[in-house]
Amino acid sequence: MNTRTWLAAEPFTLTLSSGFFSFFAHCGVISVLEREGLMPHRITGSSAGALIGGLVASGTPASEISERLLRLKRTEFWDPAVGLGLLKGNLFRNELRKLASCETLESCPIPLAISTFDVSSRKTVVVTSGDLATVVSASCAFPGLFQPVRIDGRLVSDGGIADRPGLAGVANGDRTFFHHISSRSPWRRFHPSSMEVPIRENMRTFSVPNLPRVTPFSLQRGRECYDAAVTYTERELSLVAAA
Repeated sequence: MNTRTWLAAEPFTLTLSSGFFSFFAHCGVISVLEREGLMPHRITGSSAGALIGGLVASGTPASEISERLLRLKRTEFWDPAVGLGLLKGNLFRNELRKLASCETLESCPIPLAISTFDVSSRKTVVVTSGDLATVVSASCAFPGLFQPVRIDGRLVSDGGIADRPGLAGVANGDRTFFHHISSRSPWRRFHPSSMEVPIRENMRTFSVPNLPRVTPFSLQRGRECYDAAVTYTERELSLVAAA
C-alpha cells in the first residue's frame, strides 16, 4: 500500500522525532499533510517534535506556525541566566503561548502526548496534561542550552535524551506515521544507538533526506529546511497518488 493510501485508509497517530532546530522540517511535512487533508487523530513527539506537534495539536494551522517560525530571530528567545543551562526559557515559553491555540494539553483538539526526561529518575516521562507551553518547553530543554523546567516538583529536561523518536507515548502496534529527522549532532556519535531508526509493527516511517543543519546561530537555514521538507513530501505524495 502506498503512503497516501495508507494515510487516508484509517485514523493514525503522527509521531515527530527530536531534531534540535530542524523542527522546520516537521513543520514542512505537516503543512503538506494538512493541505492534503491527511491529518492525524493523535500526536506524540519529543523536543523538536513536541514543539511542532504541540502547536498543531492545539489547533494552530501549520501555515500560521510556519509563517511565525520562518521569521524567528535568536533575540526573540535568547534569555541567558545563571542556572543549569545557558537560557532560562521564559522568552521561549512566551512565544509558545502566543502561537498556541489552547492553554493545556488536555484541551487540545487533537490528543497529545509529549515525551520529557525526568532529571532525578533519569527516565522518560510521557505527559498528557498540564500547561502546554510549560510541557513543550520542558521537552525542548536541550541540555546546556535551556535550563530544565520544573513540573509538579520535578526537574524535567529534553525528551530526546532517552526518547529521541518520541514514540514512548505510542503503544506497540498502534497505527503510526513516524517522521524521523536524522541527527547530525556531534554528541550523538558517542551514542550511535540513539540514531537508529526504530522499526515497529503497523508503523510507517518517513524521513526527508539531506536536510540542512539548523542551529540558533543559523536560523536563516530554517527556510531551506522547511522548503526541502515541503518539496520532498509533495513529491512523495504525488508519486504515490499516480502509482
